[in-house]
Amino acid sequence: MSLLKSISYGVGVALVAITSATHAASEFLVSTEWLERNINDKNLRILEVSVDTGQFERGHIPNASNINWHTDLVDPVKRDIASRENFQQLLRNAGINKDSTVILYGDNNNWFAAWGAWVFDVYGVNNVKLLDGGRKKWESEGRPLSVKQTSVKPGNISLAEANPALRAYLSDVVSVAKQENAITKLVDIRSADEYSGKIFAPAGVQELSIRAGHIPGAVNVPWGQAVAADGTFKSAEELRKVYAAVGIDGTKPIITYCRIGERSSHTWFALKKILGYDVKNYDGSWTEYGNSVGVPVANLSGTVWGGK
Repeated sequence: MSLLKSISYGVGVALVAITSATHAASEFLVSTEWLERNINDKNLRILEVSVDTGQFERGHIPNASNINWHTDLVDPVKRDIASRENFQQLLRNAGINKDSTVILYGDNNNWFAAWGAWVFDVYGVNNVKLLDGGRKKWESEGRPLSVKQTSVKPGNISLAEANPALRAYLSDVVSVAKQENAITKLVDIRSADEYSGKIFAPAGVQELSIRAGHIPGAVNVPWGQAVAADGTFKSAEELRKVYAAVGIDGTKPIITYCRIGERSSHTWFALKKILGYDVKNYDGSWTEYGNSVGVPVANLSGTVWGGK
């Protein structure tokens, strides 16, 4: 049975059919089959946001433009997301108009593509979708890649001011940790070893914290529990069960966090865009919290700096 979704582009209506064979868990996801079929749609803008910033040059989805997560999506001077002015100019340079449909994808199960989707949401950009399964699924299916530089006309999109309702700060999570906020739920999406304090960070990463462990009161649902074997998101029904098992059912506000905010964006997407829960992403995450003086830390492994 087909699910038909009508999307207005300002001039006419495009009918997007997603069949059961190319099922998507949310209207904010598109399948690889759908994207290849609609890849030349003039109102479609495709953006790659990968962890490995050299992936794009080695081959990318045709008509895609590259977004460098550690320079384009963050402020170049202070630790913050990109400013409204800089992000707006970036999107205009990528040919994005007010009526464009934006498709984001990347490597590592769309970690930084989901970060990008969160930044788009913060600035009130509508009609933004993730390619379900990301770059890995596209490549595994033998779909086309290009090394050709994408040429686009400048866009005319205008951004709203940043929406603070989608973002959590250190003070927000400290209030939960100190039990001053009994309503909000914290979801730590890192690995079980990071959560317990057995390790400070995944092997090979540069962003470290002085302390290991997790924010008191947080439940641990590693981000990978939200995806199927092929990297696509699990169905809404499956996701509800995953999070309900640890008391996250959408009845209370949620804050997601990880190490630097990218994996937690992936879980933010699952909870917000697929399940429709009230969710903020704490992009400061453990590198901010674990380096902060005077905050409570839960460390099940008893580690200190140096891992002893």
